[in-house]
Amino acid sequence: MEEETLVLIVGAGPAGLATAACLTQFSIPYIIVEREDCSASLWRNRAYDRLKLHLAKEFCELPHMSYPKDAPTYIPKDQFVKYLDNYIDCFNIQPRYHTAVESCMYDEGRKRWDTMACDKVTSIVVKYKARFLVVASGENSAENIPMIPGLNYFPGEVIHSSRYKSGSAYSGKNVLVVGCGNSGMEIAYDLAAHGANTSIIVRSPVHVMTKELIRLGMTLVQYLPVNMVDSLLVTMSNFVFGDLSRHGIVRPKIGPLLLKSNTGRSAVIDVGTVGFIKRGMIKVLGGISKIKGNIVQFEGRDKRAFDAIIFATRYRSTANSWLKNGESMLNDDGMPKKIFPNHWKGENGLYCAGLAKRGLAGIAMDAKNIANDILSTLDSMPTPSVP
Repeated sequence: MEEETLVLIVGAGPAGLATAACLTQFSIPYIIVEREDCSASLWRNRAYDRLKLHLAKEFCELPHMSYPKDAPTYIPKDQFVKYLDNYIDCFNIQPRYHTAVESCMYDEGRKRWDTMACDKVTSIVVKYKARFLVVASGENSAENIPMIPGLNYFPGEVIHSSRYKSGSAYSGKNVLVVGCGNSGMEIAYDLAAHGANTSIIVRSPVHVMTKELIRLGMTLVQYLPVNMVDSLLVTMSNFVFGDLSRHGIVRPKIGPLLLKSNTGRSAVIDVGTVGFIKRGMIKVLGGISKIKGNIVQFEGRDKRAFDAIIFATRYRSTANSWLKNGESMLNDDGMPKKIFPNHWKGENGLYCAGLAKRGLAGIAMDAKNIANDILSTLDSMPTPSVP
């Protein structure tokens, strides 16, 4: 079975939906495929219950549609999912669910992308032929759990943060959280709030900010140099939290906004975790050396017993598992070779959306850039002569 389209979008998360909406604005035909049974499956099925968008709503809108006027400044997960459903309806986006892309290769002779995809319900294989291909399968496609000696023999529960829902099931248990990004810090807080004996591994330097400080910084940086804004944010953060180094949390030498711009690493938005750490309700530990039974040995020879380990250790892209000619755009890890903001375009009509580690604001930029570039390419094509 074969099907032709001008643009094929792989992935119906926020990046794919935003790209579809921007193409719709220009009346550019497309097909969007999604391997899961719903759009934005990460938000619907793999996000913990208390999750809210960490940035203010004005920095988290998809193109051409604002949040309702009565929406809170920081959008809860369920309201964000509802926003996405309304977005799909508004732009009449019709993802083809249960459609898993198996391979995609550029046909140099025919100047098109040939994509083999399987319907997971019917097992029917469809060959999509498209002039343009948009990789929107996300930087969070697959769980990333590090290899640790002895982990396979740990007798307790071992899960990735994508499977964590609530700390209510861990009350009274000894739980170790591995990873000190926003997910790890918030999960540690949720566990401690539900009565778990909580520890968290903090190996790398990290900025800790309030959501109000980050909102202020993202507003000011539109008018002031980033170094000046970063200096202000660090000063105010020190005033709010004090010196956290004595609690095992060291601040990076680069300011929070510049660090995000250069590396994609976000500051941690504190939800109360720092207060729990200061009160001893959450213990900060160093890196793991090895695991023996239920005993985790840390660097420095400290040993502790745990009932569960939760890995908040990010995700990884799986684009390279099916994209066979993406070397002009993606590296070996399935992430853009070029740095932001020039990361979104490859060769031969190949694009990526949502892989720049710039959140929803970055997704919106990618979607607009891709749609505008496709429109420009189509406009520059010679009009066939009428005999």
